[in-house]
Amino acid sequence: MPPFAKSISFMSSNIPLAQRIRPKSLDEVFGQQHILGEGKLLRRAIEIGRLSNMIFYGPSGTGKTTVAKIAASACDKKFYSLNATTASVGDIKNIMTDIGGFSSQNGILLYLDEIQNFNKKQQQSLLEVIETGDITLIASTTENPYFYVYNAILSRSTVFEFKPLSPEDVKKAVRRAIGLAQEDFSETKIIFNDDAIEHISHMANGDVRRAVNAVELCIYSSIPDKNMEIKVDLDLAQQASQKKAITYDRMGDNHYDVLSAFQKSIRGSDPDASIHYLARLVAAEDLQSICRRLLVIATEDIGMAYPSAVSIVKSCVDSALQLGFPEARIPLAQATLLLATAPKSNSAICAIDSALEDLYSKTVGEVPQHLKDAHYSGAEKMGRGQNYKYPHDYPNHYVQQQYLPDNIKHRQYYFPKDNKFEKGLKEYWDKIRKK
Repeated sequence: MPPFAKSISFMSSNIPLAQRIRPKSLDEVFGQQHILGEGKLLRRAIEIGRLSNMIFYGPSGTGKTTVAKIAASACDKKFYSLNATTASVGDIKNIMTDIGGFSSQNGILLYLDEIQNFNKKQQQSLLEVIETGDITLIASTTENPYFYVYNAILSRSTVFEFKPLSPEDVKKAVRRAIGLAQEDFSETKIIFNDDAIEHISHMANGDVRRAVNAVELCIYSSIPDKNMEIKVDLDLAQQASQKKAITYDRMGDNHYDVLSAFQKSIRGSDPDASIHYLARLVAAEDLQSICRRLLVIATEDIGMAYPSAVSIVKSCVDSALQLGFPEARIPLAQATLLLATAPKSNSAICAIDSALEDLYSKTVGEVPQHLKDAHYSGAEKMGRGQNYKYPHDYPNHYVQQQYLPDNIKHRQYYFPKDNKFEKGLKEYWDKIRKK
């Protein structure tokens, strides 16, 4: 240890910097102006202390717990906090025994973190008390509540979505954290390079907690120089934040959002957006989802406009599965760009879905007699296969005859789209059938 390090005056605190920076009022909350700005419903409810059952939904580090605590202090109710990861029905029943107690005459506010970890039975145990108003529930979740929260609780709650913070909002939190850390040093000065602040703010990907943890690591793991200064430059910030936080959960809502954006970008013929969403999936190493979706897109969105696309995509997918990451990204990118820039047609999916709809909703009738199997003894006596015309015996391998059942014999399912390949097919068959 350098000799000057012995003279460091440092007031140690066991409380993490991310906890110390937690806002005490709505004005100190970073971001979330769409629900906490002046005049917004959630802000008004908190300020007047009249809270209803609520569900806070959004990524980690966006202020859900902080706002819940601020809301709790704004109303004259007894506050309980549970985490659904470790809590049980017994914990809820213990809280229920306090209903009507001396210290809870104005009611109880229960903050239930990670409610998605409660099963249906556990969530149902809350219904009776939140219905009567004896307990006001504020639940938080990182998963889409419409997928994971019991419908009866949803119908009794207002959902507020917390969004990832912008780099500018994270930057404000970072500067505040640096200021709080400085209070721990009586003689040492903390100098945080602007590039380091910029890097940490962007690498946090909207997660304040992650950014502040990086700041804490940079500062408290450093030794002051001979001028009693702790200097945090870009290199140190990169070591502390390392890989950018990727918001992606293979089993959660974000999984389907990214896959949806991926397919819609390819369908919309935007190669740049398509590659961007592919990159998100690649960064999460979600190889199976990528391969499956590419094969679906090749037939659903390109289809008859470029029939060989599915064969090329299948080859790319097979290569990716054999290679594995990181090399798999290359054939996946090739398949993505091929599909994004290919002509589009949804005639195949429209045709099959229309035929299925008729099958489920109509009495379509039997297979015509002349099309039925006649390769067995007695078929002729039953009239099976009689009067069938073999197309290869006719010019252009085509002859007009009925193929659909009588009840839907005039039904059309396939409608060629306006692309070069299907236009050519339509022109060819119009000409043949006219002859």
